[in-house]
Amino acid sequence: MFNTPRLKKELNQLICKPPDGMEVNIKEGSTSILEAQLKGPPDSPYENGIFKLQLELPPRYPFEPPRVTFKTPIYHPNIDSSGRICLDILKMPPTGAWKPLITLEGVLVAICNLMNCPNPNDPLVPDIAKEFKTDKELYESKARNITKIHATTSKLNKE
Repeated sequence: MFNTPRLKKELNQLICKPPDGMEVNIKEGSTSILEAQLKGPPDSPYENGIFKLQLELPPRYPFEPPRVTFKTPIYHPNIDSSGRICLDILKMPPTGAWKPLITLEGVLVAICNLMNCPNPNDPLVPDIAKEFKTDKELYESKARNITKIHATTSKLNKE
């Protein structure tokens, strides 16, 4: 799977020179799954957290988007308890905005941006979206707490 020239170039870039706050590796023994770690964006409730994600590349990548899921629990209106992410670039048109020119790095950067700026108008978890809109302080407190419990380095070192 990782044998197309474009994918080789993307993976080399991501693994050898990842964007700040990101780490990406090929899952051991896999030919289509990547494991990523994202640092929570500064000045967000996820700051100081490290979030594990899994990217499954379909056989037709880049003509189909990767399937990306959070493996680390996160309290967010656009990410559910199964780790599914509501982000338009992860869906095919006409309902989504995936284009073959979007790179894996672009996907990860977009997810970081979503963490920093949730979209409560297109929620995957309506209750959290409502809380985000009506009591942002409570939302941020809960998000910080879940981050502290599940995504801090002291927790990751115990795994």
